[in-house]
Amino acid sequence: MPATTNPALRTAAVVYNPIKVDLDVLRAAVAEAEQEAGWAPTLWFETTEADPGGGQTKEALKQGAHMVMAAGGDGTVRAVAESLHGTEVPIGLLPSGTGNLLARNLDLTLDHLEESLTSAFSGKSRPIDLGFVEARRPDGSKSRHVFVVMAGVGLDAQMIANTKPELKKRVGWLAYVDAIARSLRGNNKVRLRYSLDGAPARAMRAHTVLIGNCGSLPANILLLPEAAVDDGLFDIVALRPEGFFGWVQIWIKIVWENGVLRRSQVGRKLMSLTREVRTLRYLKGKELIMKLDHPEEFELDGDAFGLAVALKTWVVPGGLLVRIPADYELD
Repeated sequence: MPATTNPALRTAAVVYNPIKVDLDVLRAAVAEAEQEAGWAPTLWFETTEADPGGGQTKEALKQGAHMVMAAGGDGTVRAVAESLHGTEVPIGLLPSGTGNLLARNLDLTLDHLEESLTSAFSGKSRPIDLGFVEARRPDGSKSRHVFVVMAGVGLDAQMIANTKPELKKRVGWLAYVDAIARSLRGNNKVRLRYSLDGAPARAMRAHTVLIGNCGSLPANILLLPEAAVDDGLFDIVALRPEGFFGWVQIWIKIVWENGVLRRSQVGRKLMSLTREVRTLRYLKGKELIMKLDHPEEFELDGDAFGLAVALKTWVVPGGLLVRIPADYELD
């Protein structure tokens, strides 16, 4: 972070996706919030199709930004977070787009710009874990990325890769229904060998493997009920349904048990009387290595990242600072 501690000289930056924000409204709201908080005029950086926010964040840091606000979807947040890792500069979340997964999992405001800006300019910084993934591509090359919410391989990555961008713009998350239908055609099971925290490798077949830093998805779906954003661990789930009734079991577990029963004391007692289903396998760990039998699509925070033949993921505890409301009570 720049050396000065004088609040009057602190400078924020906004990295924004022009497709997902009303720029005039955003500029006006930021100008009012920065003035009320006693910050200097904000720096502005527009994302592009070629650079979803990483390069813009690095430029903001070069220009002395004390905070970088991400105004866009999950891809913008992920790109900004990647460039902020290793600095003491926090990210401010100005949710827009269809997912807003990190904001959802931190219980932050999703649809009130002024409250989000108050948290950014006048709140406090909370350290959260950051996920890293190194992918080995079919041609032998490697690439490294971060994620703040989830990484996935299998059906969910195929679904994202199959989502039509123009349909998502019109109907948001409903576009994934169309993508799921197309992804389910044919044999889509992933065969892999995995090693968790250095243990001997084991074989697995699954439709989807998800590595979560957070547990909640849109529509209030609690996929990983024990996931915590600051526990230094990944929560991992493998979806392994066999036929229609296997998918029904998964639906009951995720939507009914996690989404309804788990939210009450009576419901949790009822859950304790039920047996775990074979269609879902939960794991916890700090590092997961997967070697895939065939090249498979993988995704990070809801964005497709292409094909991989092996994936190594690990968690960096406290790897990112996020601005939250000043009165936010931490567990």
